[in-house]
Amino acid sequence: MKATISIVTLAILGSTQLSAQSAADSAYVRDYYEKTEIEIPMRDGKKLFTAIYSPKDKSKKYPVLLNRTPYTVGPYGQNAYKKSLGNFPSMMRDGYIFVYQDVRGKWMSEGDFEDVRPTSLSKDKKAIDESTDTYDVLEWLQKNLKNYNGKAGLYGISYPGFYSTVGLVKTHPSLKAVSPQAPVTDWYIGDDFHHNGVLFLQDAFTFMSTFGVPRPKPITPDQFKNNIQIKEADKYNFFLQAGTARELKEKYFGDSVRFWNNLFNHPHYDEFWKSRVITNYIGDVKPAVMVVGGFFDAEDAYGTFKTYQSIEEKSKANNSILVAGPWYHGGWVRAEGDYLGDIHFEKKTSITYQEKFEQPFFRYHLKGEGDFDAAEANIFVSGSNEWKQFEQWPPKNIETKKLYFQPQGKLGYEKVQRTDSWDEYVTDPNKPVPHQGGLIENRTREYMVDDQRFAASRPDVMVYQTEPLAEDITIVGPIRNFLRVSSTGTDADYVVKLIDVYPIDAPSYQGKTMAGYQMLVRGEIMAGKYRNGFEKAEALTPGMVEKVNFVMPDIAHTFKKGHRIMIQVQNSWFPLAERNPQVFMEPYTATKADFRKATQRIFHDVNNPTYIEFDILKN
Repeated sequence: MKATISIVTLAILGSTQLSAQSAADSAYVRDYYEKTEIEIPMRDGKKLFTAIYSPKDKSKKYPVLLNRTPYTVGPYGQNAYKKSLGNFPSMMRDGYIFVYQDVRGKWMSEGDFEDVRPTSLSKDKKAIDESTDTYDVLEWLQKNLKNYNGKAGLYGISYPGFYSTVGLVKTHPSLKAVSPQAPVTDWYIGDDFHHNGVLFLQDAFTFMSTFGVPRPKPITPDQFKNNIQIKEADKYNFFLQAGTARELKEKYFGDSVRFWNNLFNHPHYDEFWKSRVITNYIGDVKPAVMVVGGFFDAEDAYGTFKTYQSIEEKSKANNSILVAGPWYHGGWVRAEGDYLGDIHFEKKTSITYQEKFEQPFFRYHLKGEGDFDAAEANIFVSGSNEWKQFEQWPPKNIETKKLYFQPQGKLGYEKVQRTDSWDEYVTDPNKPVPHQGGLIENRTREYMVDDQRFAASRPDVMVYQTEPLAEDITIVGPIRNFLRVSSTGTDADYVVKLIDVYPIDAPSYQGKTMAGYQMLVRGEIMAGKYRNGFEKAEALTPGMVEKVNFVMPDIAHTFKKGHRIMIQVQNSWFPLAERNPQVFMEPYTATKADFRKATQRIFHDVNNPTYIEFDILKN
């Protein structure tokens, strides 16, 4: 009789192996590194708490790897050690001086914290911003560290990715290599809490209910008290009953959370938001740069491509590259990268990234060891599941295509020649389209690739799809949406989702039925009130055909032969995104009583074509 191993047994074995590896990593930190905690003075006299892990072997000099974070450098205490150093354990075995710093105003650092603090243009030598703080800590390290080779690297994921990009402004001479990874870049247009003027409600509420609570003095995490506790598991129902952003703020935050106050004080894309876009301040980039991100990153996919493109546009002589894969937020160092949700990529893409990109990048630029011969753009293409290298991003060898919406839910390359062609449906803010199927306990990272059949069956979701493809089509770069719409209301939001529809005879994969699966490849929302610019809101004219055009972040995906390309259009994405009352109002003033039903139309006639535009790789 053949021996069998249950899934539970495999899970236990895997957990045991991970625990053993974690224990080995933790022991390595203590055996080979010594820790120092110090408060480093900035130019204005404020001191920032810094933890330094230096190799015990003093026979040679080492470069610095600096990570500046608002998420705590803990554990705190001279004898309390991190369990691993760097982005992943093998980095610490390469030998660096690892430096972690609580940014100004967070945890044990002095000063006042400000979200994505604006970069100062003041000539006052005492004026501070995040770039001067970065400069000052590197200057202190240069003057005070022993066994330091004088070369520093800067890295971080998400918010620390923003603090990495900051290092490219007013750059310290010792800074030789920078890796912004999923960097926060623009909190109004496309990262985290705003997308094209629409508040990402669930993330903003959940994140800021802890992160945004002010800290009266330097404290450690164990001293922090979170008074906001939501016990209801069904977050769709919780946010549905709680109401609007205004009502949530009044009930849970009052004036206690600065971020929410700023939302209400700056509802449009004004100087408050523009001054926080760090790429506006990038100029002549001196260090080598490796921008990293995931195509299925629910937080900062926008920031990844915006940061890379800004460096390319504003610093022609830069030495920067892009690495992008099929990852969730930070997935390139937090998982093996062979699957996400129901979608499998056939390769351990994260392991490839760590071994072929991040480790060699820092070794080469900070230690002068080995070769680093990565391409300008190093891209993992989902669908075909292969790494590709390009001379630029988006690539050169492309052909632009347009897919037009057509009657009877069709999608094709030909424009409809009729003069009276549209689809009509009713939307109700009190019954919004969910962003995921089933019970929504939290916003999962897997929603970025989830099966969309739960939405396709709703009467307030319009569905358009091609015939089965006769050959593979690989789409690369941003997706450009050109909607021609009307509403009986005076305001509306528009969600566009690009979907890969699997054939009805697609084989199951590891027990999951994939026949007819509707994989989300890219989705994005646009506020109709900002169709003519984010600086000023404008009402829709009831019954008038309006142009709502917007761009969705880049993709790299192969729609295989026999699959279909589908587009779904809807007007809510809840509770991911704040509901539009469908009545034109100043943002963040609505209550539940303001919600109104509206009849929507999507036009696809010869004079008012609705279509998406994208680029495909030529064979």
